[in-house]
Amino acid sequence: MPSVDTGAPARTGASPERFPSSPRRISLALFAVGLATFALLFSTQPLLPALSADFGVTPGQASWTVSAATIALAVAVLPLSALSERFGRRALMTGSLAVAVAVAVALPFAPSLEVLIALRALQGAAIAGIPASATAYLAEEVRPAALVGAIGLFVAGNSVGGMTGRVLTGWVAEGWGWRAGLAAVGVLALLCALAYRLLIPRAHNFTPASLRPAELLNTVRGHLSDGLLVRLYTLGLLFMTVFGAVYTVVGYRLTSEPFGLSQGLAGSVFVIYLVGTVASAAAGRLTGRLGRRGALYLAIGATAAGLLLTLGDTLAAVLLGLVLVTAGFFAGHAVASGSVGRTAKTGRAQASALYQMAYYVGSSLGGTLGAIAYHAAGWSATVAFSLTALVLAAGVTLYATRRAVVQRRLAVARTC
Repeated sequence: MPSVDTGAPARTGASPERFPSSPRRISLALFAVGLATFALLFSTQPLLPALSADFGVTPGQASWTVSAATIALAVAVLPLSALSERFGRRALMTGSLAVAVAVAVALPFAPSLEVLIALRALQGAAIAGIPASATAYLAEEVRPAALVGAIGLFVAGNSVGGMTGRVLTGWVAEGWGWRAGLAAVGVLALLCALAYRLLIPRAHNFTPASLRPAELLNTVRGHLSDGLLVRLYTLGLLFMTVFGAVYTVVGYRLTSEPFGLSQGLAGSVFVIYLVGTVASAAAGRLTGRLGRRGALYLAIGATAAGLLLTLGDTLAAVLLGLVLVTAGFFAGHAVASGSVGRTAKTGRAQASALYQMAYYVGSSLGGTLGAIAYHAAGWSATVAFSLTALVLAAGVTLYATRRAVVQRRLAVARTC
């Protein structure tokens, strides 16, 4: 899910006349669009076992129905963030949601896996317009006093959508097949899109800017030359690699022996996402007590412990492991994504977009490679792959710790 950094400077003493629209109405509109976005983005994830069975393909091949969407989103989010500066946040969100819902209507009729993957890629590219515009729209159209609450409700819509879409498709698919599951999510997204369109007010504070590709490239180049930002992007990629691998493959794990759960029950495991809402909220307090790197070490440790628990052959051990993996991931993601906005001094919208690119590349890598590992050697191979990503994340954090220690020593030496 996207970082909550607005990409805009704080406003002080803002006149109420600048913000005539109801913040509650705006918040509800963005909640609806956030719910639709994440219900659609990962809609095929709980259906992978059914897709494998129907099309006669491996988990790795089926996982491309998820990875194609997230890769396309990662590629499209930066250029679409630039387009939102020229044509407006509201216009881009409306167009993006319309295309994504139209593709959702077509998905149940896909005649082959290849067509399904192509449509999912198109859907992911369309969805990229939402995170590229939503927080900037809120920053421009909501009074400063109501901004944090409005962004919080948008992020809540992301979490609820991600959970609801997965659970809904799992239960509907159990009774009527995966095509009906995708149709159900399409209907949910259509209703959300209608609610969004009825609620969203026109922009009052947007000022179009001309497109300057050279300026955008210079900003991106500057962010990619900042060592701290690059480490934060890498951490986002690695955390999401683990999360993508686990939740792409867990359906296969739970529908196989020794568990043998039904499609609906296996899909219900995504209710554990609610743990992520709590963990994200707690990340700020953890950072205050332990520092950024201390919070990251704790998140990495919790995720690793959860992965090891999922190796057990009891359902209770697997579910407890998934709780720890989910809590650790969301805490680590919240720390890393929140730090991006504080680190970038200029071009914060582009800095946030680069984090989202890394984040969704990680989702794609984790989903595909985790599924390939599972097909090759079972759940233990997926866990080993995920633990490798966590070791790399720990290495990045350790490097940052050692670098900070050296810098402190040099600062002390200069004052002596």
